[in-house]
Amino acid sequence: MGSALFYHLTRSAAEQLLPVLIGKSRAAGWRVELRGTDAGRMARLDEALWQGEGFLPHGLAGGPHDALQPVLLTVAGGASAGAACLIALDGAALEAAECGPAERVCIVFDGNDPAALEQARSQWRALTGAGVAAEYWSEEDGRWARKR
Repeated sequence: MGSALFYHLTRSAAEQLLPVLIGKSRAAGWRVELRGTDAGRMARLDEALWQGEGFLPHGLAGGPHDALQPVLLTVAGGASAGAACLIALDGAALEAAECGPAERVCIVFDGNDPAALEQARSQWRALTGAGVAAEYWSEEDGRWARKR
């Protein structure tokens, strides 16, 4: 069973962290699903990933070649089968059962938003309560640090 890594954004935007997480996942040879809650936000992320530094091949879900995309941007409810890494953004729903086949699950949330913080806490309780190993990462002094 894969582990769940919670990324508590306090200093930077998700747009800065996502290319790093996706790049590391791709370097490990993993297919990635980036799951959000809003189609407009996912379209903006699609543009940002194409225009950012480096090349992260990806696509928006709903195309004829979804199964071939190394990184597929989806909206909650449009799950991508076969992704070894699932990145949930903006409180996107995920079930503990999805952690079983995944190598890694990443939950990225805005620590400056009380609703997002509570949603992440709820996801933590649900996943750890179901036996999923979880880690908590926070930005500290501009660097990511694992908290215990």
